[in-house]
Amino acid sequence: MTMFSPASCWPNPFDLSFVHGEVRTDGRTLERLTVRAVVPRGDELLLVHSRVNGDLMFPGGGIEAGESHHVALARELLEECGADLREVGGLLGETREYRAAREPGFDAYCIRSLYYLCRIGDQLVAPQPQPYEIRLGFVPGWFALDEALQTNKTQLAGPCPQWTARETRVLAQLQRWHQQGIFDHG
Repeated sequence: MTMFSPASCWPNPFDLSFVHGEVRTDGRTLERLTVRAVVPRGDELLLVHSRVNGDLMFPGGGIEAGESHHVALARELLEECGADLREVGGLLGETREYRAAREPGFDAYCIRSLYYLCRIGDQLVAPQPQPYEIRLGFVPGWFALDEALQTNKTQLAGPCPQWTARETRVLAQLQRWHQQGIFDHG
């Protein structure tokens, strides 16, 4: 299988849901669509480490008005990692996180994250983080899959951001695929 064919479709994409707190998920839901980049290099993945929270996450974020998924991935990789997106491969899967809605007229707020296999250029430049990313001490780096998964599992034992559960489950899925010979780091 060619891993980086732009039209490729991952054979068994993951589909994970999380409910944070007491939320009515069958009512009116306000959805925010995000994209996340899974960037392998050898035995490592490009991830963003929060020096404040101690967790690791995939680069990515919300899709701005008028952006395609490709353009949003390119913007987020540059902002968070200083990386130049070269190619978007298959959609590896998606997650949905439900929380109580703060907006009137909605029962739930859902963050739907789409995870794409991506390839970047060889060089990283200085990231261009958003103010909240600076406050959280976001630093990009290359991490072994097993190390990243263990780091996040350790963080889940204490207080941590809600996204840590999401990213840990995605890392665990990638590890299962790797053990099955489905996901090769590159």
